[in-house]
Amino acid sequence: MLRAHKLVAAAAVAVGIAACATGAQADKVDDVIGEGVLRCGVVLDFPPIGFRDANNEPAGFDVEYCKDLAKALEVDFEILPVTWAERLPVIVTNRADVVFGGTSDSLARAKTVGFTIPYAIYYAQAVVGKDSGIKTFEDMKGKRIAAAIGTVPEQEFLKIAKEWGTENLYQGYQSENEVFLAVAQGKADAGITTNTAVKPIAAQYDTIIAGPRMPWTTDYTSVVGPRKDIAWLNYLNLFVTHQVRSGRYQELWGQFVGGEAPELRIPGVFY
Repeated sequence: MLRAHKLVAAAAVAVGIAACATGAQADKVDDVIGEGVLRCGVVLDFPPIGFRDANNEPAGFDVEYCKDLAKALEVDFEILPVTWAERLPVIVTNRADVVFGGTSDSLARAKTVGFTIPYAIYYAQAVVGKDSGIKTFEDMKGKRIAAAIGTVPEQEFLKIAKEWGTENLYQGYQSENEVFLAVAQGKADAGITTNTAVKPIAAQYDTIIAGPRMPWTTDYTSVVGPRKDIAWLNYLNLFVTHQVRSGRYQELWGQFVGGEAPELRIPGVFY
């Protein structure tokens, strides 16, 4: 009889441990589905990837990706407008479940947040004042250059500005909209952005034209999630591949950017 009691007790402990383990294994996939809403951090001053339309509603490539992910999860979505500098903090503080925001997958950032495989590829390009005299990258030396704080273009250009000895001429702004406005008003000679933003910005401002491409490498950007939630990152990776396989990636790129969507595979790397 005593042996039976011991077996029952042991079984109860095992069930308890299993229950605890199950609870411990709950991840953001379960959390989002349980909450019924997906919170997406999106940069909305990054046209045509993220912006506000004529009705002041969030729109663009990244906004549609948020909607598509929510649809796959069968939940509602919430767009959380973020600045470039806020992209990582909203994940770390759990204010957002995911960030679609042209975030470069640097090793330094990967110490803080998790990254998926690339979902969009860009290269850095300048928009310049019509009267700036800037036609090549070398023409930017000695000019007033602006970029958004916390972005790869800022980090890369500051390295070059240090070599040139022109760090004092650099201007950092909280958003790209402020960068574009500074160039349009003549407060800066050039602003560094991505190739996808150049055409709409040049069309928006009469005093701005397309400038030279920056000399650093192509920018592979990833969807951002919590660093330790591997199950969520795995789900996001699968989502990215399904967007490509279904043709949705090309459809949205064609709609918002135009032309053939860039190949997401990195030469020599298996994805």
